[in-house]
Amino acid sequence: MSSGTVRVAIVDDHPIFRMGLAASIGEMEGIDLVGQGERAGDVAELLTETLPDVLLLDVRLPDGNGLDVNRSLRDTHPSVKVVMLTMSEEFDTVRTALRDGATGYLVKGALPETVENAIRLASAGAMPLDPMVMDALIAPDRAGAGRDSDPYPFPQLTAREREVLDAIARGLNNATVARTVYMGEKTVRNYITSIKSKLHVDDRAAMIVLARQHGLGGASEP
Repeated sequence: MSSGTVRVAIVDDHPIFRMGLAASIGEMEGIDLVGQGERAGDVAELLTETLPDVLLLDVRLPDGNGLDVNRSLRDTHPSVKVVMLTMSEEFDTVRTALRDGATGYLVKGALPETVENAIRLASAGAMPLDPMVMDALIAPDRAGAGRDSDPYPFPQLTAREREVLDAIARGLNNATVARTVYMGEKTVRNYITSIKSKLHVDDRAAMIVLARQHGLGGASEP
């Protein structure tokens, strides 16, 4: 195993799904499956023993709620990137998971290449969101007249703030945003604070959703 290998653990109580996901990960170059569990009670020991970079975590577990597990990991294992797994792209569940520290969110049944991309993005600090999940996040406000085609969104932002916001809406982490817009990471963080204040949003997930509703973030991360 090379130093650049991404270590992945899975917690899901459906054996057939978990086995299929494990088999898919086994075919991914530079990604190693280091452990599996099926209950919320397995998570702490699993993470301590396997030290994964990314945890694929089911929302619904037989002995608890994956959302509660995700929330606790923010304090106990902050270095682990959590990607939630679910059968549903329900808006409130997605927002709760991302607000409470999840790095990304995938709908079960996603193609192997989508799962692989999500693992790589999460390990790099970006925010992978299944297209179905993004639709769920945006859908409640799509009835707003013409918001997706707004040619000059967010007039309260400066040109540089819009540039930073567009990069964030593409799912880039702060380090990549800094390289993309040619500024230091500390400056990017300062811009993000200013953008949140001007747009009246509390977290990065809400900022991404709002930006995409207005047509920003159309380009994908390379």
